[in-house]
Amino acid sequence: MKRIAIVLAAGAATRFGGGKLVADFRGEPLLTHAIRAARLAPVERVIVVAPPGFDIGHWPDAPIVEVRALASTALSQSLATGVGAAIEADADAAFVFLGDMPLVPHGVAARLADAIGTAFAAVPTDHGKPGHPVLFARAAFSALAGLAGDEGAGRLLRGRDDVVQVAIDDPGIRLDVDVPADITRLDERQISGEPTGDGR
Repeated sequence: MKRIAIVLAAGAATRFGGGKLVADFRGEPLLTHAIRAARLAPVERVIVVAPPGFDIGHWPDAPIVEVRALASTALSQSLATGVGAAIEADADAAFVFLGDMPLVPHGVAARLADAIGTAFAAVPTDHGKPGHPVLFARAAFSALAGLAGDEGAGRLLRGRDDVVQVAIDDPGIRLDVDVPADITRLDERQISGEPTGDGR
């Protein structure tokens, strides 16, 4: 099965005050952690959807890391751009990672790939609550490309009986960065092992 990973990194980061994905987290830009998790997934290519001119650095060796520039900050447009790359690559499935989630366990993607079978998507859960990355089958691509505005894929997944849930029970699949204080909060919660209970 041919899979790619899509890393969404084109948002405006208004709540953070701008520059979120280049903010330092454990000595590296925040986005670097998401790209690394995507590259360790069972994929042939990693597509980073980022603003025009965004420098993601040099990533040697396979899988290939490719940037798709997007001027829009709308989440639906980021998804459509990533899905377009998946269709071009003739991918059978695509993982969607979020660029502001640095603590996703690196083994999650492989577990989703093992679980998806013929389902529409496979979603990791932490104590019953959905997280990321999400693995979408080719059958989901047209629906993802048809989203509008700042709408994410959550609506497409809710209420379906062909979405596989994979219990990970690790808060890293739900911890994201919205404001500068979250950088410290994520670091402290990873060390303490405390479940967040709030999706951040």
